Amino acid sequence: MFSSYDGLCTIGELAERAGVSVKTVRFYSDGGLLPEASRSAGGHRRYAPEAVERLSLIRSLRGLGLPVAEVRRVLDEQDAGDAGDVLEDAVAGRLRVLGSELRALRWREAALQLVRDCPSAERPDRLRLVGAVGAPPSTAALVRFWRAWLPARMPARSVRAFLEAAVPEPPEAPGPGQVLAFARLHAFVSGPCAGSGPCRPRVHRGAGARESAVLYAGLATAYDLAAGELRRGREPRPGEALDGFVDAYARTYGTRDTPGFRRGLAGQLAADPRIDRYWELTAEVLGAPGRPPEPTPGSAHDWLLAALDAQLGTASG
Repeated sequence: MFSSYDGLCTIGELAERAGVSVKTVRFYSDGGLLPEASRSAGGHRRYAPEAVERLSLIRSLRGLGLPVAEVRRVLDEQDAGDAGDVLEDAVAGRLRVLGSELRALRWREAALQLVRDCPSAERPDRLRLVGAVGAPPSTAALVRFWRAWLPARMPARSVRAFLEAAVPEPPEAPGPGQVLAFARLHAFVSGPCAGSGPCRPRVHRGAGARESAVLYAGLATAYDLAAGELRRGREPRPGEALDGFVDAYARTYGTRDTPGFRRGLAGQLAADPRIDRYWELTAEVLGAPGRPPEPTPGSAHDWLLAALDAQLGTASG
């Protein structure tokens, strides 16, 4: 309680009690966050005792980085006697913003380390390479690459499922090598031949909505099975993964899985355009130092092709 006859205090007394400047009190008061109780005969502001606690709350919220507009919403909710949902939402929103800022800082730190540690003759090229990627980096260029590569009439649900598997999310705390790999990946997909014309696999060129959905649903299952084989360190071999892989193509073409079809498929896939570099860089982006690379759709595809070749070679022999 203040010692004045009416229990109110001046702006200077409130500032002293709260440990802030008069200018700060005036700023919040003028903004409507800290209402005055009355004015003196001389026109000076007078504040009630609860203004100290309210000012402390304002300072706490601002200290957490909440913008003035969010602070106002929290105070309005408190004045209305509500349960505190606005405060919870404001804190959650601020945490999301801070998370994004921290990811950006970690990415910039790793990028700076990359430039610092490379030979001086390579620094201009490294700077251009990493400078073309934001912080934190966007995967939009990778998504555009795959949307051009995939069959034009592929259903949206199938496209989304494939993109989840094929587009690597940049690590939240990358090392310099991961920054370099992602920057190279960005440059790769931004170059010429990004999935149009002759750069697209043959099966994509005439595939309609149904055929492309059938193809990529079957491939996703086959790739998952092949990824399990890769994690166990097994050599390419016939089995459930290969059968599912071939069946996906057979159903897309509306034919049966026969030895003749497998021979023709092996020849067709061998002639299709390759994007090995994409998958190599993806494995580097996702990999952790000292651990074996995580299988990608590209490495699973290669394992299945090798299994098909091994089966055909055995049958021929």
